[in-house]
Amino acid sequence: MNIRVTHPLAGKPLELADTLRSGNAWKIRLACGLMGLPVKRQTFDIVQGDLETDAFARINPWRQVPALLTPEGQWLAESQAILWYLGMGTPWLPEDRLAQAQVSSWLSFEQTQHMHAFAQPRLLIHLRQTAKADDPAMVAWRAAGMKAAALMDAHLAGRDYLVGTAPTIADIALYPYTSMAGEGGYDLSGFAHITAWLARMRSLPGFTPLIETA
Repeated sequence: MNIRVTHPLAGKPLELADTLRSGNAWKIRLACGLMGLPVKRQTFDIVQGDLETDAFARINPWRQVPALLTPEGQWLAESQAILWYLGMGTPWLPEDRLAQAQVSSWLSFEQTQHMHAFAQPRLLIHLRQTAKADDPAMVAWRAAGMKAAALMDAHLAGRDYLVGTAPTIADIALYPYTSMAGEGGYDLSGFAHITAWLARMRSLPGFTPLIETA
């Protein structure tokens, strides 16, 4: 399957409000890169209080990143909603009813069972440096995250991607925080299927790293 087909939004302006190291915003930059969509970044600084300004509230009154300025002239918030918007009309969001529901299921899994368990230890240990890897709260987060990782690994046994035979927005949603798990004190080396899936995602045309270098 050709996942680099001409996108319905090709040639139309897209602008992303993000922060430099946001995993949720990385999902959107990954999607745009993999789908061949140029996107203009407007990067904010949480430490400097950028998200608390009136100017940012006009972008997203929920004061969160990411937010995408669509060709319709509307700011769209929440990474899963943005991924769905970008995936529509492309192989990244299958048209088949069951496959589309399975994608939605994995998007829900990422939000309810996966993201916070991976994102919180990374935030506190690596980014803010206000916690140690062996702090009880971090150990508890990782226990929950390892359960989610075990479910992913078992599902990926014998398959390349989460839904069907080609990557979808479900894979994009789950890639960032899984790939950065080590920053939160995780060791996922025992999950061979996740390790292979991460490498497979990195090898896709248009893959965009968290921090782009010149």
